[in-house]
This record gives sequence, C-alpha cells and structure tokens, in this order.
Amino acid sequence: MADVKEFPAVWLQGGACSGCAVSILNGASPTVRELLIDQVVPGSHVSLLFQPTIMAGSGEVALSVLEGPEVSEGFVLIVEGTIPTVEHNEVYCSVGEAGGVELGLLEKTCEMASRALAVIALGTCSSFGGIPASANNATGASSVGDVLASRGIDTPLI
Repeated sequence: MADVKEFPAVWLQGGACSGCAVSILNGASPTVRELLIDQVVPGSHVSLLFQPTIMAGSGEVALSVLEGPEVSEGFVLIVEGTIPTVEHNEVYCSVGEAGGVELGLLEKTCEMASRALAVIALGTCSSFGGIPASANNATGASSVGDVLASRGIDTPLI
C-alpha cells in the first residue's frame, strides 16, 4: 500500500452561530466520517487536530495542540466566523485561556495563518463578514480575508 500524506488541519471558531460546523457535521455526502477517516484525494488525508465543537479535550491541554510540532508548518487553517478587530478584542472572542491569559482570536488567527499552507474561510461570516460585520458593530468584526490583508499576510485564502 502506498504512503498516504497527512495534512494536519486546525479549525478555529470566531464570531458565529456555529451553524457552519453543524452543517459540516451533519453533511451526507461526504460525511464527516469520510472527511476525517478516508483519503479526500487519493494519497492524501486530512488530520483534524483542533475543532472546539467536537474535540474531547479542553483547556490548556487542548490549546497545546496549537503550539505543537504538527502545526509548525505544512498545515491547513480553517476559520469559521468573523474576527473581532477592536482594541482588547480578546474580550469579544478568544480561542481559550492559557496561564490566566485570554488568547484572542485575532492574534491567534494571524499568527497561525502566517505559517499555514492555506487558510479556508468557512461560511458567510468568515468569508464576507456576514451579519456580525454589519454597520456599527462594536467588535469591529471582519472577514478573514480583510483581517489577513490588513496585516499583510499573503497565505493563500480559500
């Protein structure tokens, strides 16, 4: 049997209703099982390392995955939802807490996107801003593309 190339994936959730995650999890063709177990493309397999809705781990143990060797390079970053961009944005949306400090989604997304193979903006909010990014939003919610462009991050965006 030929070697299968593993593509680690990290899925961050931002300002959203989690509807995109639920839609993927309830998908019928392909099923989430097929996406996670089977080869998506012959010879290639996606290894989902971090997804807050479905992962069993929590807290600092789960967050340690985001600093592990599997995501040092050669991984895919999936972002669901908008990203708050105002000062102290971690108050509005964080990835979690480590050492008593909130890990803001904005900084974590930018840090990870800068070293990812590609970034996938999953859903309307992540792709275009959706309702959370409408006029007069207090969080400065923005799409992933707008955030990456504002920070000069040129990682391919899907």
